[in-house]
Amino acid sequence: MCTKAVHLELVSSLSAAAFLSSLRRFVSRHGYPSDIYSDNGTNFVGASAYLKDLFQLLHNSNVQDYSSSKNIKWHFIPPYAPNFGGVWEASVKLTKQHLLKTLKAAVLNFEELDTILCQIEACINSHPLYPL
Repeated sequence: MCTKAVHLELVSSLSAAAFLSSLRRFVSRHGYPSDIYSDNGTNFVGASAYLKDLFQLLHNSNVQDYSSSKNIKWHFIPPYAPNFGGVWEASVKLTKQHLLKTLKAAVLNFEELDTILCQIEACINSHPLYPL
């Protein structure tokens, strides 16, 4: 059986502390994952500072310590192989499409954007994995 779920979490910064808080909220709601898959930061060479910060954040010793203490295996896809992340890249694309349709030029505060992301998450998770 194939399963997939999208969880969107709005954070106030890209710091290790903000990421760990976000991961703890996820675990509190859904339990500890056995595996986490993510992009390998080296495929972001030449990208914005935002993506470089994300790569450093995922390799932060506090994040690695927390992951290993909870028996979470962190897997990175091979460098320069975004097709290995096709499942989540499709979800990212859907999220962006919903955000563009919903927001247009709106200016939202943190809580409003968090609410919109929760609604988008529900919309994406309500779709079947394949046509019935």
